[in-house]
Amino acid sequence: MTGVSADVIELRDLRVSAFCGVLPEETTRRQPIALDLDVHVDLTAAATSDDLAETVDYGSLCGLVAGIATDERFSLLERFAGRVAEAVLAVDRVEAVTVVVRKLRPPVAEALGTSGVRIHRRA
Repeated sequence: MTGVSADVIELRDLRVSAFCGVLPEETTRRQPIALDLDVHVDLTAAATSDDLAETVDYGSLCGLVAGIATDERFSLLERFAGRVAEAVLAVDRVEAVTVVVRKLRPPVAEALGTSGVRIHRRA
């Protein structure tokens, strides 16, 4: 990944409740969604200074994602992931992000544990 820091803030299994889907039950009832984020940011200064101001606050990132899940509606997981990526890339210092969005109870007849998408975007 030329030009993007190898340093990564990892957020795993962030659970939110969101409207995401095209089936009638998905448009009228929130469903459980899990997200993983790999946030590429140069952590050199923070690793030296031990100062929160030198990094990206992962608590703020979680709040940002939770706010999107609460306030917005999506037909597709792809758009949900894209919207999260857009918001994270707007955060100061973020160079790139990988977003994974998974439905924890996908609406299919088969015994499917989760369904999801993974996208990667650069600033």
